[in-house]
Amino acid sequence: MPEMTYVAAIAEATREEMERDESVYLMGEDIRQSVYGASAGLVDLFGEDRVIDTPLSESGFFGAAIGSSLVGQRPIVETVTSFFWVGMDQMISQASKMRYMFGGQATLPVTWRARMFYARGAAAHHSDRNYPVFMNCPGIKIICPTNPYDAKGLLKTAVRDNDPCILFEDGIAISSRGEVPANEDLPNGELLVPFGEARIVREGTDVTVVGVAGGVAHAEAAADVMAQEGVSVEVIDPRTLVPLDKKTILKSVEKTGRLVIADPAHKVCSAASEIASIVAEEGFWSLQAPIMKVASEQVNIPYSPALEPLVYPTPERVVAAIRETLS
Repeated sequence: MPEMTYVAAIAEATREEMERDESVYLMGEDIRQSVYGASAGLVDLFGEDRVIDTPLSESGFFGAAIGSSLVGQRPIVETVTSFFWVGMDQMISQASKMRYMFGGQATLPVTWRARMFYARGAAAHHSDRNYPVFMNCPGIKIICPTNPYDAKGLLKTAVRDNDPCILFEDGIAISSRGEVPANEDLPNGELLVPFGEARIVREGTDVTVVGVAGGVAHAEAAADVMAQEGVSVEVIDPRTLVPLDKKTILKSVEKTGRLVIADPAHKVCSAASEIASIVAEEGFWSLQAPIMKVASEQVNIPYSPALEPLVYPTPERVVAAIRETLS
C-alpha cells in the first residue's frame, strides 16, 4: 500500500471530489499559491472559477460559501481556526441553524478545512483549538482526522454530506505519513470513511486512553512507555466528535475499567469533558477508578518558548495520568 503525507491526502481528496462533481469548488485566502500545501496545481486543473482566492474577510467569504451551498454548490473553505471568530455569525447564526429553521427544506453542504497551528510559538491569537465551541452548536459535524488515511476518507465523506462540516487538521498530525490505498485497490474504487465510527488504534486490557486530534499521538507514545512496565493500554481515536461513537468508548471502558482522555483543547467544556461526562453517566459501573483528563491548562497561550510547553498535553502527562488511575 503506498504511503503519502497528510497534506497530500487532503490534496488528493479535494482533487477527486472536484473531478467527480462540478458543484464542488475550493475557496480561501491565497489558495492558488497553496500557502498551506494542499491546493497546489488545482487552479491549473479546474480554473479560477472553481479555485477562488478570497479577500481577507472571513465573514464575507464564509457567508458566500453558505449562500452558494443553499443553491446547489458544495464549497470547500480553507482557513485557519484562529480566523473562525471573524466569521462566527455566519457559521453559528446561519450555517448551523438554517436547515432546522427551514424544516429540512434547505441543505448546507459546506466543508470548512481548518488548520490548528499550536505549540509553535504562535501566541494567543493564532493557537486556537476551538472544536469544543462548535460541538456546542447543533447542526455542525465535527471531524478530527489524525492520519493520512482518515484525512482523505473523512474529507471525501464531508464534501458529500448535506450538513455543514468542519475538518480540524491538527498541526501535530499534518506532519505525519501513512498508508493510503490506491483507488483501484479498494472494493468500491474510492476511499470513504464514515462519520461516527471510532478507530481502535491499539488494543489493550488495563486502561483506555481516548486521544482527541493531536492527543492520539500522545496516547500512542504513552502506550509505548506503559507497555515497558507491563501495562496494556487501549488507544481510541474518535475520528469524529459530532457524531461521536460513544459505543466504542463505552465498550472499551467496560473491558478496561479505567479511562484517560488526552485533548489539546482547553480543559473547561472540552471534548474531553463531554467524553468523561458520557462515560460517567452511561458507563459508571464499569469504572474502577476516577476518569482522568489530560487537556490544555485554562490559560491563554503564552508566546514564551519556556512557558508554552507547560500548557499542552504531552506523552509524559498522559503517562502520569495512566499511572494515577492504575494506582
